[in-house]
Amino acid sequence: MNKFAIMADATCDLSKDFQEQYDIKVLPGHVVLPDKTEVTAYPDWAIMPREEFYADLKKHPTDYATSPPNSQEFANAMEEFAKTGTDVLVITISSAISGAFGFACSGMKQVLEKYPEAKIHCVDSMRYGPGFGLMTVLAARLRDEGRTMEEVAQWLEDNKNRFHQAGWLDDLTFVARKGRLTNAKAFFGTLAGIKPIGEFDYNGLTTVIGKAKGAKAAYAALLEYIDKTIEDPENQTIFIAQTSRLPQAEKYKELLRERFHPKEIFINDVHPFCGVNVGPGLMAAYYIGKPISSDLSEEKAILEKALAGSN
Repeated sequence: MNKFAIMADATCDLSKDFQEQYDIKVLPGHVVLPDKTEVTAYPDWAIMPREEFYADLKKHPTDYATSPPNSQEFANAMEEFAKTGTDVLVITISSAISGAFGFACSGMKQVLEKYPEAKIHCVDSMRYGPGFGLMTVLAARLRDEGRTMEEVAQWLEDNKNRFHQAGWLDDLTFVARKGRLTNAKAFFGTLAGIKPIGEFDYNGLTTVIGKAKGAKAAYAALLEYIDKTIEDPENQTIFIAQTSRLPQAEKYKELLRERFHPKEIFINDVHPFCGVNVGPGLMAAYYIGKPISSDLSEEKAILEKALAGSN
């Protein structure tokens, strides 16, 4: 059986260790710095150290910009596999917040015109950051178990709405400004000591579904929320994302380990390409759970009950 390649854009936020361990090709994006210099962005800290980047981003929130790989860049990367007869599964950031999926499909069409026998499949993850990264790692594991590209692609389509986010973001301005957050207006102006809690929604964005008064109440509510939405936690790999919130992420990791005893749990950085649009202050867990309801009504009800017991 031909082992197919897996390619993801840089918003998957997978470190080099994950890329190498699971043989995942990451296609870089582009970041424009405050001085208008454009740099190629991988999931690493080559642009500048983590804390320096987030400190500078906080000072210059509107002076950074990003753009995904364009159609030609996707085509060039796909062609390298087509030349060797290697099938390739391409997974991109949510089409609700980026044009990457459209560029990938356009690049695929270009390559197939030149290599009509090539097999390329593009999947819109409907996620971003470590949620997208977790999806990509699990796809690689299925490949390593012997699943075909078509089987893995179908698994992604069938299950992407089961990838949850459970955490808070202290500063909503970045994701709201970039169109990545819904239901944010009610929380602006009330952020002192408040932890807005967000969840992936049915449309590939993040929606604020509640707010906790302080970190202690937020941790307690999040644990209850995960308990009601996760499936088979003992066999899961959980990712925790953080942007300048490493101490909080480490505490969350221990709380999750004590409560759910997952198979694996990792703290992941959000690197510059995705970080420009997320901003500082994110601390969230990503896992597989029950399918997310179309209007998030079920998830909001679960969190509301959890918050009532924690505040």
